[in-house]
Amino acid sequence: MLNAIIEAVRDAGQIILSAHDIDAAVSAKEGNGNFVTTYDVKVQQFLQERLLAICPEAHFVGEEEEVHADALHGLAYIVDPIDCTANFIRDMKHSAISVALAQDGELVLGVVYNPYRGEMFAGQKGQGATLNGRPIHVSDRPMERGVFCFGTSPYDPALRARSFQIAGRLMERMQDLRRFGSAALDLCDVACGRVELGFECILQPWDYAGGALLISEAGGRVTQLDGSPITLDRPCSILSGNALAHAAFLAHHLDQ
Repeated sequence: MLNAIIEAVRDAGQIILSAHDIDAAVSAKEGNGNFVTTYDVKVQQFLQERLLAICPEAHFVGEEEEVHADALHGLAYIVDPIDCTANFIRDMKHSAISVALAQDGELVLGVVYNPYRGEMFAGQKGQGATLNGRPIHVSDRPMERGVFCFGTSPYDPALRARSFQIAGRLMERMQDLRRFGSAALDLCDVACGRVELGFECILQPWDYAGGALLISEAGGRVTQLDGSPITLDRPCSILSGNALAHAAFLAHHLDQ
């Protein structure tokens, strides 16, 4: 099943790579700077058909659905067709397709693909995580030697100040920060050891479901900012990292 899903995601990436006249395909959604393009819809429709052909009994929870299906009972695909549409619109070539499969609310499979770089991250519960078929693992650097990435919760102005407060506290303890825009790829960067920690004050399940499975399988930790478990049926905060950095964040109460 994992190989079949990888191939479906790779094929969907061709829709992104062949996109043109993107400015004419953009419309706004609820929230400041929150956009959708016709390509988001095309990719989701393509994946819905291909993924349900692989596993017809699964629910399909896609970002661009008006009504979201149940992600907590039975099998459920959780899909973001283009994570970071803002980057896609600006041709920044840092967006991803994210697909997760959950069984009764537990993540069992995750695939995140950056078609621009040809980077296919994949993992299955209990079987590790890979990048283009090679095993990956979180870094072993402690917080003080680490770099973090973060999201600014742009769709929720009330959380902007908190996001930068936390980032400021981390800058006092870590070497540097990165801000890339794609939550799914931020999680992958943690999973393969490029950065030691990542956080965002609120994200939707399709933003993090695929990447969360990858981090767990790569030896890392994913929770909410207060250390509680993430949710798959509603938005929540995200704290991801290697074991050392994740534990240090919680020990110093850096979210408060």
